[in-house]
Amino acid sequence: MSDDSSKVWTVFSLAAGLGGAAIAKKALNSGWKVATGKQPPENPADPDVDLWEAVAWAVASGTAVALVRMAATRRAANYYRRSTGQLPPPLRKDAGKA
Repeated sequence: MSDDSSKVWTVFSLAAGLGGAAIAKKALNSGWKVATGKQPPENPADPDVDLWEAVAWAVASGTAVALVRMAATRRAANYYRRSTGQLPPPLRKDAGKA
């Protein structure tokens, strides 16, 4: 049973994380356009992109995506706990003990 619930959690947390990241990226792109008046850099590693813009985009996008993915995964864990009565297998206090 634990193996099945672990698989369910893996799929559930992956979907929550990817969905959260997609929403964050869309919001970040819109925010960047409003703040700078330009499209976000497609490839910050491109030498034609100003260094300040590449660094700002990397910091903003990395931070936003990581925070939204974390929040989405936490919400998924809370939903899992409400549905099953316990935390997902990787988040249980005894998960690291054999």
